[in-house]
Amino acid sequence: MKHCLIIFTFILFTFYSLKSSGQWYDDPVNHSCLKCHAFQTYSFHNDLMDKEEKRLMNPFFIQDTVALKKGVHKQFDCTDCHSYEYETYPHSANLKLEPMATCLDCHGGDETFAPYQFEKIDEEVKKSIHYQVYGENFTCSKCHSQHTYTTTARNSNDVLEIVNYSNQICLSCHNDMRKYMLISGHENPKLVEIHNWLPNQELHFQHVRCIECHTEVVDGLMVSHNIQGKDKAVRKCAECHTSDSRLKSSLYKYQNLQVRSEGGVLNTIFSNDSYIIGMQESPFLKLASIIIFIATLGGIVIHLTFRIIKKK
Repeated sequence: MKHCLIIFTFILFTFYSLKSSGQWYDDPVNHSCLKCHAFQTYSFHNDLMDKEEKRLMNPFFIQDTVALKKGVHKQFDCTDCHSYEYETYPHSANLKLEPMATCLDCHGGDETFAPYQFEKIDEEVKKSIHYQVYGENFTCSKCHSQHTYTTTARNSNDVLEIVNYSNQICLSCHNDMRKYMLISGHENPKLVEIHNWLPNQELHFQHVRCIECHTEVVDGLMVSHNIQGKDKAVRKCAECHTSDSRLKSSLYKYQNLQVRSEGGVLNTIFSNDSYIIGMQESPFLKLASIIIFIATLGGIVIHLTFRIIKKK
C-alpha cells in the first residue's frame, strides 16, 4: 500500500510539473483534435445507426505531430485559431465557411514582433504576381502552414537546408497538380520543361532557391516576398555568377554573416559549402586542397626549423 501511494504521488507530481511548465500543452498528442487528426482513420458513434464506426480521414486533414512539435506555433491549442465549436463532433458543416485567421491578425501592430516586419512583408506580398492574380484568396497560409512553419532561414547556417526548405514551399503547389489547380484553376506547367533554358538545371534546383530568380530583392527584408511574373524572372547568368552577384543580397546575406560572426572568414571558407558566390565545390578537391595547404605549411615550418638549428 505504501509503495502504491509513493507511485501515485510521483505520477501526480509529474503531471502537475509538466502542466505548469507548459510542456504538457506543448505535446501535440494531448490536443483533443489530434485524437482524430493525427491518424489515418478515426472512430465515432453513429447515432443514426446506433453503432461504432471507423472511417478513413481525409488526407488533407491529417496533421504530422512531429512537424507540429517543431513548428513555431507548437504551444497553441487548435481552438486558439479555429472555432471552439470544432470541439463537438460531428462538426457543423457551417464551420467550413469560417474565415481563416491571417498572420497579421496576431502579429500585426505588436512591437514584440516588430523585428520580423510582418507589415512590410504584407506590403511586398500585395505587389506580387500571386496577389495580383488571386487577390485576398492568396493568403500567407498558401505558402506557410500555420501548423508546421519553422524559421529555418533565420536560424540555419546551412545554405542547402535553407534552399531545400524554401523550395519545398514553392514545389508544394507548383509541383502538385491538385493543389495548383485548386488555387489557379488551370493546368500546372511542367517545371522541368519551362526551365529547359537553364544549364545544369538539377544543380540549380538543389543549390539556390526559386525566389532567387523569381523575386525582387528587398534589402530590408530577410526573405523577399514580392514574387515576380515569369516574364520578369532572372535569366542572365551574370546576375548570379559575378563578384557583385544578386545572391549576396538574398541567399548568402545572412548565412555568411552568421558563419563569419561565429568563426571569422577562415571558418566561412572551411565550413560553408557555398562560400564562392555562384559556384559549387567538389568535396574531394576541397579536402585535397586543404591537405596540400597543410602539408606545404608543415614543410615550410620544418625547413625553417632545420635552417635555424644548422645556424646554431
